[in-house]
Amino acid sequence: MNDCVFCRIVAKTLPSTLVYEEQNVYAFLDIHPVHPGHVLVIPKGHAEQLPDLSLEQVTNVMVVVQRVGKVLLQETGVKGFNVLQNNGAVAGQVISHVHFHVIPRYADDGLKMWPESGYRSEQQKQETAERLRAALQ
Repeated sequence: MNDCVFCRIVAKTLPSTLVYEEQNVYAFLDIHPVHPGHVLVIPKGHAEQLPDLSLEQVTNVMVVVQRVGKVLLQETGVKGFNVLQNNGAVAGQVISHVHFHVIPRYADDGLKMWPESGYRSEQQKQETAERLRAALQ
C-alpha cells in the first residue's frame, strides 16, 4: 500500500533503523522510543489489525518479537520488556499496519502502562467471562 508508512519502510522508500529482517517480518527502532532499544516488529504484508493476520503471519511475527525481547535482555542491560500491540484508533493505534512494540524496561523507570478500572460487580465479571468463553468455543 503506497500510503502506508510501514509498507513504505518495508519497501525501503522511507528510511528506518533496521534491527532485523527476514522474508515476512521487519523489525526496526521506533522513531519516538519510550526508552533506547524500543523496537517495532511488523509483518511485511499489509494488515491493519491483529485479527487480519493469518496464523502463519502471527507465528512469524511473534517468533521475532520473542527474539528481540531475548536480545534486549542479553545485550542492553534492561531488566524486562513490555510487548504492546494496539488495534484501532480507540486503542491508540496511530499507524494502520499491525505492529508490535517491544519496549525495554528498567527498575523505577516511571512508566505506568494503564490504570485499573475493574468490574462493576461479580455478576458483570462472570457474564463477561461467559460471553467470551462461548464465543471462543
